[in-house]
Amino acid sequence: MWSCHSSFTTLVVGVFMVYLVHTCWVMYGIVYTRPCAADGNCIQPYLARRPKLQLSVYTTTRTYLGAGNNVDLVLNVEDFDVESRFERTVNVSVPKKTRNNGTLYAYVFVHHAGVPPWDDMKQVHVMSPLTTYMVPKPEEVSLLTGESAAQQLEAEKRPTSALDEPVSHWRPKLSLNMMVDDFVFDGSSLPADVHRYMKMVELGETVHYLPILFIDQLSYRVKDLMVINRSSTELPLTVTYDRISLGRLRFWIHMQDAVFSLQHFGFSEKDADEVKGIFVDTNLYFLVLTFVVATFHLLFDFLAFKNDISFWRNKKSMMGMSTRAVLWRCFSTVVIFLFLLDEQTSLLVLFPAGIGAAIELWKVKKALKISVLWRGLRPKFQFGAHSESERRTEEYDMQAMKYLLYVLYPLCIGGAIYSLLNIKYKSWYSWLINSFVNGVYAFGFLFMLPQLFVNYKMKSVAHLPWKAFTYKAFNTFIDDVFAFIITMPTSHRLACFRDDVVFLVYLYQRWLYPVDKSRVNEFGESYEEQPPRKPHSD
Repeated sequence: MWSCHSSFTTLVVGVFMVYLVHTCWVMYGIVYTRPCAADGNCIQPYLARRPKLQLSVYTTTRTYLGAGNNVDLVLNVEDFDVESRFERTVNVSVPKKTRNNGTLYAYVFVHHAGVPPWDDMKQVHVMSPLTTYMVPKPEEVSLLTGESAAQQLEAEKRPTSALDEPVSHWRPKLSLNMMVDDFVFDGSSLPADVHRYMKMVELGETVHYLPILFIDQLSYRVKDLMVINRSSTELPLTVTYDRISLGRLRFWIHMQDAVFSLQHFGFSEKDADEVKGIFVDTNLYFLVLTFVVATFHLLFDFLAFKNDISFWRNKKSMMGMSTRAVLWRCFSTVVIFLFLLDEQTSLLVLFPAGIGAAIELWKVKKALKISVLWRGLRPKFQFGAHSESERRTEEYDMQAMKYLLYVLYPLCIGGAIYSLLNIKYKSWYSWLINSFVNGVYAFGFLFMLPQLFVNYKMKSVAHLPWKAFTYKAFNTFIDDVFAFIITMPTSHRLACFRDDVVFLVYLYQRWLYPVDKSRVNEFGESYEEQPPRKPHSD
C-alpha cells in the first residue's frame, strides 16, 4: 500500500514538472519573436520613417463610423509623440439613446497630422465600447434605522423586476497602447496573435506595417463602473496612453483572449473581473513568478487533498482526534461558503469553497460515526459506539472547549452587535452571515487549540495526518509571502498569519512527542521493518 501511494505521488509530481516546463517553453515562445533575416521576406515598421502623427478619439452610438455619421470628438492630440506617456480626463456627452439603457462606442484614430482620419489611407483605428451591461448591486441600509425617505421614494418609482434586469454602466477608463519597437517581421512567419492587429502598406518595393494600436481591455474593473442614469448628460472619461514592447503586447493579447474565453464558457463579467485583477498593474516578471508559485500552490493543494481524503477514508477510530475541532472546521467552511454566495463572489472562488464544505461535512460523518438507514423515503440516523480510548479523548476535548467558550462567546456576540450598530447591510441574513464570518476569521484559530490540548494530555501526535499537514504548511507559507502583495480582505490576510502560529506549535509537539516508527499505525503500515525473531528451539 505504501509503495502504491508513493508511486502515485511520484507520478503526479512528474506530470506537474512536465507541465511546468512545457508552460515555460510556451511563454518563452510568446514573449520572444524571431526577427527577419537579411535575405527574408521582411516587413518594415512604418514608425521608423518618423511620421508626424495625430491622435483623435470619437464617440458614437453606431458600430461603424464615417464622415457623415453623428460623432463627437472628445480628445484630439495634434502633436502626438508615440514615445511619451500621457493621461487626460475629458467630459463625454452622453446621448439620449445611451441614457435609455443604450450603448456608446469610442473610436480611436492615429493618423497623419492635419488630415481627417477618414481621408487618410494610412490611418489605424480601434473601437471599444464605453458601456457595459450589469445587474446593479443591491443598496445597503442600516438594519436598525431602515431606509431613508429618499431611498423609499426611489424604490417605489422602480419596477419590481428592475433589480434583476441588467442596466447600462459607464466605463470611466480608456487605456491605449502602441507597439513602438523598430522590429522587422518575417512575412513568411508572422505571429497569428499580432497579425490581426496589423495593417500593411506598400511603399515602393518595401512592405511596411502601420503602427499597432491596442486597447487594454484588462484595465476595466467592475469596481470602477458607474450606473448611467437618465440625468447623466456628461460623464468623465480618463484616457491613458503608454508605449508597449512587442513581447508584452503578445503576452497581453493572449491573456485578454483567455479572459474573454471564460465568458464564452458561461462566466459573467464579474467572474472574469476576478481574473483581470491578477494582471492589472502588475510587472510582467512578477506576473510570471506569481504564475509559477500559484502552480506549486495548486500542486500542494492537490497532494494535501489526496492525503487528507486517504487519511479519513481509512480512519476507524477517533482516538487522539478532537471531534469538536472537526465540527468547528465544518461549520467554518460552510459559513464561509454561504458568505461567498451572499457576496456573489466569482465562481473561481465559490466552486472550490463548495467542494471544501462538502468534504468537511463528510469528515463530520466519519468523526461521529453516522450511518443513514432508509425506511422508505424517511432516513434514520444511527451513531456508532465509542471505545474507552475515544471516550478519554472526548473528556480532554470537553475540558479544553469549556474554558475556550467563556472567551469566545462574548467576543463574537460583541462583534455582531457592534457591526449591527455601525455597518450597513443588504438584509438581516447578510448581517448574520457576515457576523459568523467575522467570528471565523477573527477567532477561528482558537478552535484549533483543543487538538493541541488533546496532544498534550496524550503525549502523542501519531494520530494526526502529518502528510496533509506538511503540504498545507507549504501553502500557508506561500500565502504569507503573497499576503501583502495580492489584493485580499484584511481579515483574510491576518488569517494567513494566525495559522502559522498554531502550526509552529504543532511542529513543537511533534518534536516533543516523537513518533515510534516501529509501531503499526491505523493503516496497518510500519515505517521500520522489525527484524524477524528466531524461532525458539525446544
